[in-house]
This record gives sequence, C-alpha cells and structure tokens, in this order.
Amino acid sequence: MLTSVLSFLAGVLAANATPHFVKGITKERFPTPFGDGPLINLVAGWGMYVLTALLAATADMTERPLLAFTAAALGVLAMGVFHATIGAFGKGRAPA
Repeated sequence: MLTSVLSFLAGVLAANATPHFVKGITKERFPTPFGDGPLINLVAGWGMYVLTALLAATADMTERPLLAFTAAALGVLAMGVFHATIGAFGKGRAPA
C-alpha cells in the first residue's frame, strides 16, 4: 500500500515538475506560488524532481516494480489530465 501511494505521488510531482523546469531553462515566465520568473520556475521544477527521487527511493519500487510503475504512471496521467482540463488556474490554460 505504501509503495503505491508514494509511487503515485512521485508520478504526480514529476509530471508537475516538468513544465516548471522547462519554462525555467527556456527563460519563460510561468506562475508558481512563489512568483512567475524563470529562475523561480527552474528552482521549483528542480525541487519537485528532488522530492520525486526521494519519494521513489522511500517507496522501495524495486520490491514491487509492477505496482510501483502502475501507480507512478497513473500519477503522471492524473496530473496531465488535471493540467489539460481545469488546470492550476481553473480556466483550462495558464494566463498569458
């Protein structure tokens, strides 16, 4: 049970980290709770990737790899569906 929960959360965080990290390294603005500048996004994305790795290590994914992979994949899908539909801003897309 713990493996599936931690793996799911790792998937959610990894999926959320990606747009922030990409916006940061491409020097584009993208809203976060801490601001919308590129450096803030780079650090936020990096931090979420670090937390993803810690969750994955804690989940002991090698013990139950199929369960862990499935839970992580569902976490990525859930975050993707969230951002593709309602989005973090409640309007389906980020403000310009």
